[in-house]
Amino acid sequence: MVNSKMQKLPTGLYLIATPIGTARDITLRALDLLASADMLVAEDTRSLRKLMDIHAIALRDRPLVSYHDHNGDRARPRVLQALAAGQSVLYASEAGTPMVADPGFDLARAAVADGHLLVSAPGPSAVITALTLSGLPTDQFHFAGFLPNAASKRKSALSALAQVPGTLIFYESPKRVAAMLRDACAVLGGDRAAVMCRELTKKFEEVLRNPLAELAEIASQRTFKGEIVVLIGNAPKRSVHEDDISSALQEALETHSLRDATDMVSGELGLPRRQVYQMALKLGKDR
Repeated sequence: MVNSKMQKLPTGLYLIATPIGTARDITLRALDLLASADMLVAEDTRSLRKLMDIHAIALRDRPLVSYHDHNGDRARPRVLQALAAGQSVLYASEAGTPMVADPGFDLARAAVADGHLLVSAPGPSAVITALTLSGLPTDQFHFAGFLPNAASKRKSALSALAQVPGTLIFYESPKRVAAMLRDACAVLGGDRAAVMCRELTKKFEEVLRNPLAELAEIASQRTFKGEIVVLIGNAPKRSVHEDDISSALQEALETHSLRDATDMVSGELGLPRRQVYQMALKLGKDR
């Protein structure tokens, strides 16, 4: 039950995490803040209104401001003006925790720069939910957000992550997930453990756990819908001889540029890119 006798909130920007699926995943503290803030700001005002209706929180005469990637520069001055006037402002992302792949970053940074209080009320997060479901190591993980759309840039980004210790976590769209997994397999190696989580906490939640090569093959044969999180485990530790590197590079250079061949081999063998690049240069000169 929402606390209807809460005292007026101190001036500041309050970030609340909203459910990524099941509406009852919202916290009691987030509901209290929703009921008490002077101004409400949301990435998607329709989603927030629906959430408020489900939990019987009235908007009353409070302003509800839309704030997203396309209007942030126009909406931000109004929010900062409210803070300067001593009001409490609540910001809610469309789903999950604000600031994680979310347009609220610029708003929060501007509020802090102006000396205002910034408060985060923790709650649902697709990143952490997927990590806990994956069965992959949780002691170290790296959230890389969305990869670039273009294949060449996506492969370069994956190559840069090849040596990052811990579980790699990505957001991806259902339309691009097959291409993303194919490129990840080529760059990082198909034997890495991988997991795809879809529609987390929703009716059609699905978790696929396979080696990366198998997961890429599954994705190539299916059409997916909904929000997707992809997780990729550490590169298997292996002993690599110089002859193995040379052989892999020679094969890759038959069909790829020096740069792409370097990215592929360094990812597949789990080696520093610089080491593989130097050998690729030497092979290129010899050829």
